[in-house]
Amino acid sequence: MKKLEDELRLRLNDDEQVPYPDFDAMWERMQQIQTDQEWKNTSSVPFVRKRKVKRIAVAATLGALLAAAPVYAAVHYDWDTLLRWNSGVQTALKQNLGQELEQSVTRDGITLTLHTAVVDENQTVILYSLDIGKHNKNEFWSFAGISLKDKEGKVVDLQKGSQVWDDKSNRFTGYLQADWTPSGDTEEVELSAHNLRSTSQQEKELALDPGSPELQEIAIRQDGLKSVGVQIFEQGEDKFLLATSVDFDQPETKDWAYPRIAVYKNGAEVHSLPGGTFGTPGEHGEYTMQQYFKRSYLSGGSASYRLLYTKLEQSLEGPWNFDLKLSKEKMKSGTFIKALNTTLEENSQSVLKKMVTTPVQISVAIENSAKWGIMPYQKYELLVGGKTLEGRLWSSEGRKPRIETFRFDRPANLVITPETPIVLVCRYKVTYHGGGEAPVRLTGIGTQKQSLTTNISGYPVKWTYYKQNGDLYVESESASPGFGGVNQTYIGTGKNRIIGKPLTVNFAGDGNNKAIDVYKNFKGTEAEIHMFYYTTDDPDKETRVVLQPGEAAGGGTEQ
Repeated sequence: MKKLEDELRLRLNDDEQVPYPDFDAMWERMQQIQTDQEWKNTSSVPFVRKRKVKRIAVAATLGALLAAAPVYAAVHYDWDTLLRWNSGVQTALKQNLGQELEQSVTRDGITLTLHTAVVDENQTVILYSLDIGKHNKNEFWSFAGISLKDKEGKVVDLQKGSQVWDDKSNRFTGYLQADWTPSGDTEEVELSAHNLRSTSQQEKELALDPGSPELQEIAIRQDGLKSVGVQIFEQGEDKFLLATSVDFDQPETKDWAYPRIAVYKNGAEVHSLPGGTFGTPGEHGEYTMQQYFKRSYLSGGSASYRLLYTKLEQSLEGPWNFDLKLSKEKMKSGTFIKALNTTLEENSQSVLKKMVTTPVQISVAIENSAKWGIMPYQKYELLVGGKTLEGRLWSSEGRKPRIETFRFDRPANLVITPETPIVLVCRYKVTYHGGGEAPVRLTGIGTQKQSLTTNISGYPVKWTYYKQNGDLYVESESASPGFGGVNQTYIGTGKNRIIGKPLTVNFAGDGNNKAIDVYKNFKGTEAEIHMFYYTTDDPDKETRVVLQPGEAAGGGTEQ
């Protein structure tokens, strides 16, 4: 990823910290949107692990009513539908490797039941159901906070992997997951769930002029939302960017509103293009988002616009508390741990440290001490016994060097032994470069758009600049697909430098190298623009590392 996402990792200088986007809210909103669309079809939503979660204090009271669970044991739950994006847990359940829990707690007439735990050396997953009684299909219920407290008093957040409405059981079903596992074979823990919220989806018509480049501000003044500001930017021949910010009358509304703009053509909602982001915090705490649409969607009189958001209907504090004894004993016979000490590729500062194979998934830990602290490849696969497993990368927080973890879920029909050949394949290399190039000098700054082209590492980069409502806009892009994009820019040097506010949040390897920075209340007609860093892309670059049997001598091989 490039641009603002890396601000969670990088302090760009010693004396000034740049505000970073709230990617938790962005991913959660994307999950919520898909969930809303699929409630009636009882389809589950793929979970994208959130990078940073607010720590939750576990409630101390244990006064909840603990009930036996024979009623719930008789209910059939379709875990396969819920877990269709989690083949590893499906595999464990089919092999009877789950730990039966069947504990229920009822508070305020609502029952939370923990059914099964799947615990191995890599992660803990807990399957649950939520019985709210009479259900309004237009409302969605979920806990704002769920956590584990281990025997040492450490609090571990559990992520809501997915939750759906199950028509057969007339309950919500879902699963929770965490990187945490028992320090030994078993461990006593306390699980606490609190702040159960009921929300519904709302919408408000917006009168937008798609032909205006000016900031369009519209009052909302309902359900805690104060106003919305929308600005439209051209992004090539047939693409527009809708940059939106939402202000709140009630700041707490930001915790559940997750607003977005919906575009309708001839009465039907049109899909936005890839690359949009949600939840980046604005300069004054507003909720901002970026959405891309085809030009044809916004042109013509038949296009209409609505603000969609989530409204809080009611909230129940709880807590729902459980005393559990979690165990990974069932997983021991199928678990292999292999120490590694090989570089990802020649002269790399990324070193593979350990591979853990369990019946649920394969994880590969990598120590990354590179300057930017960012993995150089975007796509990861594991070749295991002739099969290809798609992987994902989870990052640690606050460690130097950083510890990254590749995770690959196991399909049910894959047999793995300590002798099974395993090869890690990394594709699509993105290289990060410090912005030490000569600054870009802008002259004659005014309301008319002006452009100039510079050469960065052999790539032509076009800079377009202009003033609008007293603000300076600086756009950068390249016709060369090998140029990944310019990171956040700034004017001047030292403590007096002015840092541009990015209006776009791009992702490494997304094929979009256009960026827009805005300098508020800019005075003057000239400026020297500096880059923090920029990236170059090599989609065909590949490296392979033999993990088992044996290690690749001298690290990985590049192709």
